[in-house]
Amino acid sequence: MADRYNKYAVTFLQIIRRVEKLLAITAFCILIGVVFADVVSRELTGAGLFWASQVGVWANVFVVMTGFGLASAGGAHLRPRFADGWLPGKWERALGFLQHGVMSLFCIAIGTVALSIVLGSWQLGEVSLDLYMPIWPVQALLPAAFYTSAVRHALYAFIPDLRPVETGAMQALGEAGRT
Repeated sequence: MADRYNKYAVTFLQIIRRVEKLLAITAFCILIGVVFADVVSRELTGAGLFWASQVGVWANVFVVMTGFGLASAGGAHLRPRFADGWLPGKWERALGFLQHGVMSLFCIAIGTVALSIVLGSWQLGEVSLDLYMPIWPVQALLPAAFYTSAVRHALYAFIPDLRPVETGAMQALGEAGRT
């Protein structure tokens, strides 16, 4: 029975990671395209695209928030490691549960704050000054990203076999530079 739930959890995490990758790549391509179009417009006409700045900011929000989830999935978050050897190795399992459990609760708390901001923007009918479009659909990515990460870290807390090997962002950058 537990193996069946583990399979569901693995499938769920794989789907979420694929969606996050697709969103990150799409948003990054939009960001690059908008900046390029704005530069070309400035060079050809002497004026930029009035909407480029706002679309670029929104695309960047998507890149950052999906990158947050991808970093969690890849075990590449920045965290202090100076105290890693202070506690006995036999506590590793409990500390892993605590680490991911606290992270899950943190994501729930931040996601709830973000959700209240989104609901406030929706209720007030706030719009972008440049595009005259509602801003809440873009803001909705924030609680979605945090709640998704909360579920991811809850699964990591309760099913240790699902946890990614921690590489750390700086270590991952160093290894990428050597290849």
